[in-house]
Amino acid sequence: MRIYDRGAIKWTSMMLPEHVDLLQDMWEKLERKEMPILDEQKLEELDVQLQAAVRQGIVIEIKYFNGRDFLTSKGKLKQITNEYLYLQSGKAIKRGQVLDIWA
Repeated sequence: MRIYDRGAIKWTSMMLPEHVDLLQDMWEKLERKEMPILDEQKLEELDVQLQAAVRQGIVIEIKYFNGRDFLTSKGKLKQITNEYLYLQSGKAIKRGQVLDIWA
């Protein structure tokens, strides 16, 4: 005999909508990540890698923080400004949110 347990789904029908909303907010807060603080040496290393990527025109992968989670984008750098990195695909990434770069 196999027992099929639906977990939390079976209890949501007995909950008030306000309780479901509060639980969803709580789960979002628990899953939210914090932006790590990079030291000066890492920031300098990232700057050198960015300049080399623009000069050489190589495809790079950028790991960045979007305010809630860590994301990656891959492509060639088109332009670097004081605030943004622009990829040839049209994507703009805030320079202060960049965490790591791979060539």
